[in-house]
Amino acid sequence: MDIDRTVRLALTGLNLGSFTDPIGQKRNILLTSSRAEKATLANLDGVYITNQLGTGVRVPLSQIATLELESSILTIDHFDKVRSVSVSTFVDQSFLSDRVISEVMKKMDAVSLPVGYSYKMGGEYESRQESFAGFNTVIIITVFLFIAVLIFLFKTFKSTIIVLSVIPLGMVGALTALWIIGNSLSFVAIIGLIALAGIEVKTSILLVDFTNQLRLEGKQLDAAIREAGEIRFLPIVLTTITAIGGLIPIALSTNPLISPLAIVLIGGLISSTLLSRIVTPVMYKSLPPKI
Repeated sequence: MDIDRTVRLALTGLNLGSFTDPIGQKRNILLTSSRAEKATLANLDGVYITNQLGTGVRVPLSQIATLELESSILTIDHFDKVRSVSVSTFVDQSFLSDRVISEVMKKMDAVSLPVGYSYKMGGEYESRQESFAGFNTVIIITVFLFIAVLIFLFKTFKSTIIVLSVIPLGMVGALTALWIIGNSLSFVAIIGLIALAGIEVKTSILLVDFTNQLRLEGKQLDAAIREAGEIRFLPIVLTTITAIGGLIPIALSTNPLISPLAIVLIGGLISSTLLSRIVTPVMYKSLPPKI
């Protein structure tokens, strides 16, 4: 019998099998030495190891091993085939996870780790990095779809440029709103920016298309721009106010996964609605599309 099995027999016992008792319960058959309820080092004092060379001589365990108590981890975790230790925590809802992660990384970067030791952020930070890795492709595809749909609708590049010129206006308001609230540009916020671009483009399409219709009816360029702005501005403002009203409860939520999305949309809608009243007519005047 080897040393490992002998020690386990004395301390925890060996599982020899199982049987079913008269009431139908499955019971394990455990072979162990006679000892107190809780195993201690004293249980190993009388343990002998049988020589496996065929002599049959029994050697006390104390003669071939040093018996002492030491603390040890139950399991050894590995990350990328390297031994690792994980430290987990939860961020209180009153704190921004992005800011906490940033502060932790600054502290860790300032720590002088021994040779061969390193750290890697996991959890939300790791998930965000993995999401961003394939997100550039999504953004590029979205931009090309925007351009393709607008060219198909207006048949001119000038109208497309005028419509797309409203997107930066919303970005300014969205980023400003995040800065005022104290949020960072998280993955959820970027999703909100993409959604914001679609909403802005829709509003700009209505204004440019109505201006084109007025010009087709015989209106002069300046008159068409002025009349389209006056007629369409109020419906656009009312639509924006309605959308913001629906987003306010989400923005006031303490859930960090959805509130940045609403904050981005609210800030972007406010800035794009107000600034587009000036920028879109100027762009249309500077780049009048052919009718």
